Formats: sequence, structure tokens, C-alpha cells
Amino acid sequence: MEETIKDPPTSAVLLDHCHFSQVIFNSVEKFYIPGGDVTCHYTFTQHFIPRRKDWIGIFRVGWKTTREYYTFMWVTLPIDLNNKSAKQQEVQFKAYYLPKDDEYYQFCYVDEDGVVRGASIPFQFRPENEEDILVVTTQGEVEEIEQHNKELCKENQELKDSCISLQKQNSDMQAELQKKQEELETLQSINKKLELKVKEQKDYWETELLQLKEQNQKMSSENEKMGIRVDQLQAQLSTQEKEMEKLVQGDQDKTEQLEQLKKENDHLFLSLTEQDENFDLSKRLSENEIICNALQRQKERLEGENDLLKRENSRLLSYMGLDFNSLPYQVPTSDEGGARQNPGLAYGNPYSGIQESSSPSPLSIKKCPICKADDICDHTLEQQQMQPLCFNCPICDKIFPATEKQIFEDHVFCHSL
Repeated sequence: MEETIKDPPTSAVLLDHCHFSQVIFNSVEKFYIPGGDVTCHYTFTQHFIPRRKDWIGIFRVGWKTTREYYTFMWVTLPIDLNNKSAKQQEVQFKAYYLPKDDEYYQFCYVDEDGVVRGASIPFQFRPENEEDILVVTTQGEVEEIEQHNKELCKENQELKDSCISLQKQNSDMQAELQKKQEELETLQSINKKLELKVKEQKDYWETELLQLKEQNQKMSSENEKMGIRVDQLQAQLSTQEKEMEKLVQGDQDKTEQLEQLKKENDHLFLSLTEQDENFDLSKRLSENEIICNALQRQKERLEGENDLLKRENSRLLSYMGLDFNSLPYQVPTSDEGGARQNPGLAYGNPYSGIQESSSPSPLSIKKCPICKADDICDHTLEQQQMQPLCFNCPICDKIFPATEKQIFEDHVFCHSL
């Protein structure tokens, strides 16, 4: 048996399932002489398409499956199957791989699925014998034999044509049968799906019918309850209509009382407005008194500071050996508000600046941003009314809490320095 790198595809398909008519073997001899190569000629039918792993094997007659091959050769694929010459192919078996016994063998075409697509007539591998030697006969016998041979060849050709036609019809019928079987399987599958769907739909409808019956019973009981409820609501409605008439009458009485209360409210509002105006005036007066007291304390503090500066100046003059009363120029008091320097001193009075700044100048007092008045006006008082619990600096508008009164007075005093 042939030693190959890769075994051909085979199967355990029995002979009854093979299609021997799709590949036809031509010019098969009755026997082949051992020791020589064997050429196998074969032809593809019209509807057969070869594939890459198809192969031709030599089988001993009586084989059951394609696994029982003796040797094989791979099939060469034609370039163009539409060409008539491409359908006629051949493959050559080497003598080394051929059988050595005189059993009967045959060629078989096997596709890549392991299915036999064609088989040849049986043949043997044996040498020539005496029976195969030609016998010389007369010319008449030769002509008769030739005539008989021509008739046999003609009959054989007709049989081959008929066989080819029958094979074609068989292949067509098998293809049609395969198609019908596929359609039948499709219809059976569709039928099963439809039966299953009908069963499911029937179950669904039965369930839906039961639910509708239950809902109908519930609706009937609810309708009875609703009838009773409607009677109760009608009785309540009549009762509420009577109560509504009473409420309407009471509402009219309330409206008259409300009009009277509105008139009384207007009178009370006018009286409250007058009281608020009087309260605002009294509040302004109290705030003016607070500011006046603050200014008075500031004045007293400035006078005390001025007296202190006078004493300090007299002490310095006595330390320098000068008499305060004998100076040609007297230091102006805080009441005079002089701003000139003392000509009796070489470098001027060092405390003259302090004395001059002890009383606030007209420019140092902040004017009202509304009426531009230097003194305290109504606008300043209105601002102070908005902060009844605070002290507002009249110079820089800095605000101090009411609990820091001493700090506020010191701050106002610092503006005069």
C-alpha cells in the first residue's frame, strides 16, 4: 500500500449512498502488465464540481468503505471547468505503488467529504498469456469480426449515451429530490413553530378570558357599592346645600362687619401716623442733646488741654530765664485762635502748632453730603436715627457701639490734635 505524508479524506459511507455517475472513467483496460505505470482517464459530468482535496484510489473489488483503498493519487483541478477539454482529466499511478497480485481492482473517484462520485469497471494486474495471442484468420472472418465489432461499438456508444442521459436525469432528480426534502424540512419546522405559537396563543387567550371574568365580577360588585355611595353623596349634598345657604347669609353679615372694621382701621391709622411723627421729633431732640453734650465735653477737654499747655509754656520760659509777662508777644489763648509764631523765640513757639490745632478748623469739620452745611443738620440727625444704639463721629463718620462711649469721645478729641 502506498506510503503518503497525509492520508486522503475517507468516510464510512456505504455503497448505497454513493453517486457513481458523476465521474466517468474512460479507456479502462481489462488487465495491466505488472512493472509498468498505469494512466487513469476520467471525465467530469456537467453538474459535478471538483474540489481541492478530491482523490482517485485503487480499490479491491468488494470494498465496503473508502477507507479500504490500496493506493491513491490527488486530483489535479482544471483551470476552467466550462472548457470541454478541462472536463477530461487523467492521473498516473507509479508501478512501485501498484498491487502485485492478480485480484480484481477498480478506480474510484472520492471527494473531500469521503463520498465516492465515480467507479470504473474491474481490471487485473497480470502478464499476457496464450489466450491473449492473436489468431490469424481468413479475410472473410476478419471482415465479419470487424463488422460485428463496429456494431458492438455502435451499440456500446448508444448504451453509453443512454447511460449518460440516465445519469444526468438521475442527478437532476436527486438534486430535485434534495431540494424537495429541504423544502419539506423547512415546512415541517415552520409547522412546528406555528403549532407551538397557536398553543401559546390559546393558553394566553384562556388566561385572558379568566382574568376578564374576574374583572367583570369585580366591576359588578364595585357598581353595587358605587350605587350605595351615590345615594350617600346625594344625601350629603342636600345637607351641604342647606349649610351653604347658612354660610352665605353669615358671609354677608361678615362683609358688613368688615366694612365697619376698615373704617375704624383708617381712623386708627391716621392717629398712629400722628403719634409716629411726634415720636420721631422727640427722638431727634434726644439725639441732638447727646451730640450737644458730646461737643460740650470736647470743649471742656480742649480748654483743660490749653491750660496745661500754658502752664508748660510758662515753666519753659522760666527755665530759660524769661518772664512770660515781659515778652513783647504773648502766646495767644485758645479763645483767640491765633496761628502766628512768637517773635520773642529764636525758633518760634514749639507748642504753637498744638495750641492752634487744639480747636478744630472750619475745614476739619466734615460737611453734610446732602445740604453742604457745616453744622449739624436734619440729614445728619436722620442718619443718627438709623443707628440709635451707636455713636457716629461727626468728622470721619466712624461708628462706635453705645458701650464704647469713652473711646468715641477720645476719638473725636484726636481730630482736634
